[in-house]
Amino acid sequence: MIRIDASAAMMAAAQRRATRQGADISLQIASAERLQFPTEQFEIVTAVTILGFIKDAAPVFREIARVRKPGGRLVLSELGKWSPWAAGRRIRAWLGSPLWRQGRFRTARELYELAERAGLAVESVRGAIYYPRWAPAARWLSRYDAAWSVHDLGAGFVALSAHKSRGASPR
Repeated sequence: MIRIDASAAMMAAAQRRATRQGADISLQIASAERLQFPTEQFEIVTAVTILGFIKDAAPVFREIARVRKPGGRLVLSELGKWSPWAAGRRIRAWLGSPLWRQGRFRTARELYELAERAGLAVESVRGAIYYPRWAPAARWLSRYDAAWSVHDLGAGFVALSAHKSRGASPR
């Protein structure tokens, strides 16, 4: 497994966790917009919260499509634009957080369109609900799980699954 991140601090933290857990993982500092891997190298690409600080996500999707083998799969998860978590980060930005002033959150529709334009065939885009640790609130919210999971209003994360069709090319 190879993990990339543009942040040296994040890579150092990942290395500490991998060492503690005895995980066999290769860590590389790299930009998601310009991956240093050969074309069609990977069967599976997972991307978890990588777009939050990237203004233009189109090059990231093109690179993901480029490095995936035909038939290969992408599983991507991002904080939903209308999620309580994104709202909390927006409040931090308003209160002066320089980190979250740079934050960018996308809707399920935006992620779908970015994937399609990169030549990926989207299989599913779903919301994943955040359940608070307080059991009564979690039980109450679980009643709305089916409704909230089909869009990103209230969903903590938006998850997208796509594959690379044989002969697919970006639009």
